[in-house]
Amino acid sequence: MPDSKVTSTTAIVWLRQDLRLADNPALAYGCRHFQQVIPVYIWDPQGEADWAPGAASRWWLHHSLSALDKSLRERFSQLIIRAGDSQAELANLIDTCNATAVFWNRRYEPAVSQRDADIKNWLKDELQLECRSFNAWLCWEPWELQTGQGNPYRVFTPMWKRMLNEWRLPETPGIPDSVPLPEQPPESLQLDQLNLLPGLDWDKQFYQHWQPGEQAGMRQLQRFTSSALGDYLEQRDLPAESGISRLSPHLHFGEISTRQIVRQLCPDGYPAADRQVNGYLRQLAWREFSWQLLYNFPQLPHLPLQEKFIAFPWRDSKAYQGDLVAWQKGLTGIPIIDAGMRELWVTGWMHNRVRMLVASFLTKNLLIPWQAGQAWFWDTLVDADLANNSQGWQWTAGCGADASPYFRIFNPVTQAERFDPMGDYVRQWVPELDAIQGKAIHSPWTLDASSLQALGVELGKTYPLPIVDLKVTRERALAAYQRIR
Repeated sequence: MPDSKVTSTTAIVWLRQDLRLADNPALAYGCRHFQQVIPVYIWDPQGEADWAPGAASRWWLHHSLSALDKSLRERFSQLIIRAGDSQAELANLIDTCNATAVFWNRRYEPAVSQRDADIKNWLKDELQLECRSFNAWLCWEPWELQTGQGNPYRVFTPMWKRMLNEWRLPETPGIPDSVPLPEQPPESLQLDQLNLLPGLDWDKQFYQHWQPGEQAGMRQLQRFTSSALGDYLEQRDLPAESGISRLSPHLHFGEISTRQIVRQLCPDGYPAADRQVNGYLRQLAWREFSWQLLYNFPQLPHLPLQEKFIAFPWRDSKAYQGDLVAWQKGLTGIPIIDAGMRELWVTGWMHNRVRMLVASFLTKNLLIPWQAGQAWFWDTLVDADLANNSQGWQWTAGCGADASPYFRIFNPVTQAERFDPMGDYVRQWVPELDAIQGKAIHSPWTLDASSLQALGVELGKTYPLPIVDLKVTRERALAAYQRIR
């Protein structure tokens, strides 16, 4: 279609995980080429197959949709909200509004990608409508970067070097001047009718830690670049410090894009000369690596990429249920593990270094399958992202692509002493141990009972005894690994 505006035409822009106005290629294209644009969000959890948004993600989604609708209304538009089968709802909108085109930004989850392909074929072949999809999620499409043998990368560093060598600064369309709705907009549900918010108020503290929405995401980026980026490499592993971006939920819901971040951090081109900036961009590249893996290996959320781990001797589910619940509730008796799991429950988020520690503890010290941890994170993280979550759990469990070797078993005590040396992070989330000074807070069982009693701590009553012996369970994990070598 030519660039000049076409009159008397209506396009539907189907929004999903691109809940922003800036750098939204599908929205920008529709507004540039069509007289009327209908921005629609369809709540279709069945279309997500096994990976409908978890409870914490639904909380964020509710507020993100609200923020997007507010931004659209400021431009004399609104977000049309529907619920049900995506194809059926699109068909209804097309018929109601006499739409001649449907646009969306691509998603790459296996089930969603297949559904989108089917809908695109239906729109083009059966309805004879214009239909286009765009990349608004990644800097590189999952099929663009391949090894010299034409295969997807399974090791991160070569892909990262390739990105550095072939980088192009991405285009980022600005916010459309207007998003012109028809004079009679189609019917829309009220946001509350989606029932995304919890019935019980377990989310009450989320509001103290997060503000969803595009504008909030941009403010968070500004905070990071102005106050934390300069010391990023030194601070990023310290959970008690504010040394990381905390942009992951904004990225997951598409309130901000990787491409916007890259353009802001590298206005003169990429790679950046600043080592701190490049250190952060490497983390964004890991996100790209995870999505490339999920797209090319759709079994990633369910099966280990290293096939030998299919035979790994995990404990029986009946045997580990008690330990799994203790881990979920932050009652393992290992302070850094409990701090991370409690932070997750209260805020819907966890520091990345601590994510690795709690995942290593679950899979290696407790011998509980990584899929159980992945499922808990999926339900409790506001940034639950199928590619990052699956890849992260497989990496820590040692069974994925470019994975941490299985025999690398994080010692949560020594890790805590290194990355939370004053115990501030543990003290924040495990207040039962607040009176213990120094590194002993990370291993309170090493103190004698009288010393603990003087501090108001009684292991087994005011705080749990460790549910496992770290040394014994490390040896057990190594023995299990030997069985599949």
